[in-house]
Amino acid sequence: MSFQDAIKKSVLEGFSANDIPVSQMISILAITFVIGLYIYLIYKLINRTSIYSKNYHISMAMISVITAGIIIAMQSSIVISLGMVGALSIVRFRTAIKDTMDLLFLFWSIGEGIICGAGLFELAIVVALMVTIGLLLLQFIPTNRKPYVLIVNSSDPEGEDDIINSVSNYSKGYKVKSRNLKKNGLDMIIEVRTTQEKELLKSLNKIESVDNTSLLTQQGEIRI
Repeated sequence: MSFQDAIKKSVLEGFSANDIPVSQMISILAITFVIGLYIYLIYKLINRTSIYSKNYHISMAMISVITAGIIIAMQSSIVISLGMVGALSIVRFRTAIKDTMDLLFLFWSIGEGIICGAGLFELAIVVALMVTIGLLLLQFIPTNRKPYVLIVNSSDPEGEDDIINSVSNYSKGYKVKSRNLKKNGLDMIIEVRTTQEKELLKSLNKIESVDNTSLLTQQGEIRI
């Protein structure tokens, strides 16, 4: 027997058909389902986004069971393993995930499916507990308060100095993001950090040339 034949034989023997008992498959999928349900509940507890997608919520939890089933099937023979790799390589997901927290939960669910499919239930439980503890603890870490976006419409093209004076008096810091100068007026967008929102708006409204003011919260950095 040549060296090449020996390698082929060892590989084929390593991936020889492995009949997994039905009871073992059911127990693996049942435990994976419980962990997927646990992830479902944690996501419902942690999620703070204003837009809630129930379909994503359910899909995120059940994907762990599907992943565990794929891992069980791949353990049976090399033929199924190669078939799974080929089938999954042509799958393209078009749905964009905008929230990084959703991506974390999706990866968590897939990871738990892989771990449970390999039969490492203790590791799956430890990972679930560690991720939960990490998510809950990080929620209590204070973060810097996000700045407001102030929009000011003035009928005086030369009224910027009065606007800036009012903003500087009632804010901890500001940055002019946009100026739109017209013949009969001035529009400004200013990023401000303040805890005196009402006082700032009242001060701006006292300026005779100011026609309208709007103070908006933002989820991230504004680029204009």
